[in-house]
Amino acid sequence: MGGIPELGVGIGWRPEIDLTVERLPGVDFVEVVAENLHADDLPESVRVLLDRGVPVLPHAVSLSLGGADPVDAHRVEHLAAVAEAVGSPLVSDHVCFVRAGGLDSGHLMPVPRTRDALDVLVSNVRAAQADLPVPLALENVAALLEWPDGELTEGQFLADLVERTDCWLLIDVANLHANAVNLGTDASRFLDEIPLERVAYVHVAGGVEHEGIYHDTHAHAVRPEVLELLGELRSRVSPPGVLLERDENYPADSELARELAAIRAVLARHP
Repeated sequence: MGGIPELGVGIGWRPEIDLTVERLPGVDFVEVVAENLHADDLPESVRVLLDRGVPVLPHAVSLSLGGADPVDAHRVEHLAAVAEAVGSPLVSDHVCFVRAGGLDSGHLMPVPRTRDALDVLVSNVRAAQADLPVPLALENVAALLEWPDGELTEGQFLADLVERTDCWLLIDVANLHANAVNLGTDASRFLDEIPLERVAYVHVAGGVEHEGIYHDTHAHAVRPEVLELLGELRSRVSPPGVLLERDENYPADSELARELAAIRAVLARHP
């Protein structure tokens, strides 16, 4: 599979802000939640963006690639169909599991960073890749706990995953900040350890800190600490794209435009 094209700065498309996304200046690409779209009945707003030549990237949340259960072929088929319907250059999901023992957690659960868990993840990723028409990027998740007996750092875990599957990485700098606050992890070490040349694009999102716990809400403004992490990543590599996520409590168009401008300003400071 080929490389990742230059994407620019984008925003997550959501039905609640479809008209906003259409009229916001400087939106180079958008990301859609794959499970919310049907390949044979795309929303009119998505079709408008496609007609303008705006890349639309499907982002899945339900493959559960880190789970012990085999990959659900129907979910992979749906993701593949959406990717083909929008002509996307890649698709993505998360380094997580959402199902176990027939139960759905409703949450992106972190994968134990053991070699056995890595073997399971690698097997599932390879199975998904075999049925996808485009490259697969995988995102680091925010966590409130770490499983015991970890054998690898998160950066080492992802580096090994990339080496064994040739997948791409979707780096969420807000999730890096969340884990630094909540788990005491070292975001700089993470960036030292991952293969930066395999970064497909980057997520930036807002959150709030309460009583020492950072909540990755996607419903608040992007914090300065998250933009600082974006700057640190950008000082090391030029990612093909950076995308702003917002999923609730949508602000005025002008506020979203300011956040996109802030992202562009960070990228411009590190030529």
